[in-house]
Amino acid sequence: MDVDSERVIFAFGLTLLAGLATGVGSGLAFFAKRTNTRLLSVALGFSAGVMIYVSLVEILPQARASLVSPFGARGGHWATVAAFFAGIAFIAMIDKLVPSFENPHEIHKAEEMDDPVLAARFKRLYRMGIFTALAIAIHNFPEGLATFLAALHDPRLGIAIAVAIAIHNIPEGVAVAIPIYYATGSRRKAFVWSFLSGLAEPLGGVAGFLLLRAFFSEALFGIVFAGVAGIMVFISFDELLPAAEEYGEHHLAVYGLITGMVVMAVSLVAVS
Repeated sequence: MDVDSERVIFAFGLTLLAGLATGVGSGLAFFAKRTNTRLLSVALGFSAGVMIYVSLVEILPQARASLVSPFGARGGHWATVAAFFAGIAFIAMIDKLVPSFENPHEIHKAEEMDDPVLAARFKRLYRMGIFTALAIAIHNFPEGLATFLAALHDPRLGIAIAVAIAIHNIPEGVAVAIPIYYATGSRRKAFVWSFLSGLAEPLGGVAGFLLLRAFFSEALFGIVFAGVAGIMVFISFDELLPAAEEYGEHHLAVYGLITGMVVMAVSLVAVS
């Protein structure tokens, strides 16, 4: 499967922008006294809606089409299903191996840090900075790979996924910046850590692409793409929707979810 340099640069740029949205989250954490929960709830639901719809309606059928040629209709279908659930198992294993204490996807509201017990807890987190950075990189690697590969295959898919993951990374930036800020009193250090956690996103995309490029074929692409769909569905149900409900109301999360699906559906039909 040949990939031109312009498309690689485009994919890298999208992945970089999605990752650097963590910096937006850290900025919000510093300038907002309390978390704007209602807007964040809708935005997270919207992000989940985009990722779920595009995974099940667009990415999985494309993965199956790529796998039918080498494996036949029935074999290609089974390979798609297996790769999809393998992607879910992969990201679930990563989520399980990283304890919630160091897990940047475990969301904490800014106002919760007023509790001195929690502040002391996050001081210990800062002293574990190297492990925290590793945990963030592990979590963001598959997200970066998902954005990068989607943009390589179809720029319109790449843009949609990059926007959804960028929205997802904003509260992640809050979760990374706030504990470090309370541990050190330094906005600069908190922003740098949040910024660096976002850089793991494009690093994951590029590293994954370089590792797989030598072996790229229609069959491998189909397997990876189906796995990416599984990763995004898991992230949506395990992280985005629970966080959306935690930040706001159940119905706000659902309204955001449906809106994200509608916007994604309309955009796909409009450019087809």
